[in-house]
Amino acid sequence: MPEPQPLAAALLQLSAHAERLAELDAREAAHSAEIGDRVAALTSLASAMKRTLEDQSDILTGLTDLDSRLLEIAARIDELAPADDADERGYRPARAPRFWQLHGDAREEAIGKLRAWVEQIYQPGYGQIAATLGSCWDQHLFCLYALDWLSELWSVLYLQPRRTTGSLAGQAEWQTRLLTAAAEQMAAETTRCEHSVLRNGLRARIGSTP
Repeated sequence: MPEPQPLAAALLQLSAHAERLAELDAREAAHSAEIGDRVAALTSLASAMKRTLEDQSDILTGLTDLDSRLLEIAARIDELAPADDADERGYRPARAPRFWQLHGDAREEAIGKLRAWVEQIYQPGYGQIAATLGSCWDQHLFCLYALDWLSELWSVLYLQPRRTTGSLAGQAEWQTRLLTAAAEQMAAETTRCEHSVLRNGLRARIGSTP
């Protein structure tokens, strides 16, 4: 016998509700799974950030230790070669005089420093090489330039508190190569000039006087 119409309608409606509930359950399950994945990702990110902060803390600690180590090294260097003691720093090159612009007292003062080095260091210490320098050297700009760097370089090499292998090599090069080359040039400059002609002429006249 066929079911009554109202009962069939009710069954159909219940079936539709059941399908909707099933869809809602599936949707909620998907949402729950998605939320779970997000929570897991956030948890993983938080853990990674925590590890990063811990690593940075270790790095900062290491930098602090490095800074302390650098201070120790700097203190050790100061012990070996104090930077505040002028005697320990040794000689520092003076400013190059501008002989081509100097006149009067300023020129005489600059030349006076070179003359002191020539008389006290160059001529007593370098024998025949120094003897080739003409007495008119102070009237030749070329000689002033040459003696300026010769005297300054000599001071840098010899007026130091300690001698290193580098300074020793510099002394050898100064004496065997630089000094001899400069001396030859200055000799040529002061033996072929008008001053030497006057000196030689004066000597000749004096020698011929009865």
